[in-house]
Amino acid sequence: DAQVEPRRAAAGVLAAARSAGARVRTGVEVTGLLRSGERVVGVRTAAGDLPAGAVVNAAGTWSGDVAALADVKVPISPRRGFILVTEPLPPTVRHKVYAAEYVDAVASDDAALQISPVVEGTESGTILIGSSRERVGMDRTLAVDVLRGLAAAAVRLFPLLAAVSVIRAYCGFRPYSPDHLPVIGPDPRAPGLLHACGHEGAGVGLAPATGKLVAAALSGHDQVIDSTPFRPERFG
Repeated sequence: DAQVEPRRAAAGVLAAARSAGARVRTGVEVTGLLRSGERVVGVRTAAGDLPAGAVVNAAGTWSGDVAALADVKVPISPRRGFILVTEPLPPTVRHKVYAAEYVDAVASDDAALQISPVVEGTESGTILIGSSRERVGMDRTLAVDVLRGLAAAAVRLFPLLAAVSVIRAYCGFRPYSPDHLPVIGPDPRAPGLLHACGHEGAGVGLAPATGKLVAAALSGHDQVIDSTPFRPERFG
């Protein structure tokens, strides 16, 4: 299924960045942007100012807040989703299985709860059960009704799961864009600011191409694809 384990992938990207000379600062909040006239020339943080030739807004679900620091609109909002994890089983689900309504749920603009079953086995034998979508802000409350809905939907696809125990559940927030397209590239409303956000649930898979587009914009090289549909100023 051409998948990656996102935590290991992130660790690998961080290691590669550090080996190339990047300085990674964790737990440091960006509180503002530095300006020279209209141009963005760095960030203001709780640990001091960081001047830079350009600033890339890749803040995921919080990217709209970062854009607002530059007085530009990038309407990224959180779209909450839950995952159930079962006890380890013998090889049972060998491929990721989606219900057909998943396609409609991803493309929907509805803020209300939507459940479209996705069931996936892992190397360790556990089975991951999703997916839910709802726009409820950054509410991390464990929504038992949503978990029940996920479990029931998964059992309809795989009846044998009715006798399997769930060992944990967790939630996350997808960076939702109103037109379901990411926001990538320079922002002409705030020269010096670039965006790489709004990929919703596809960020891990689309990250390499997004990185190439941002790198091309920063270096003046030709883009690998036409980035016009992703331009930040489309939101006005």
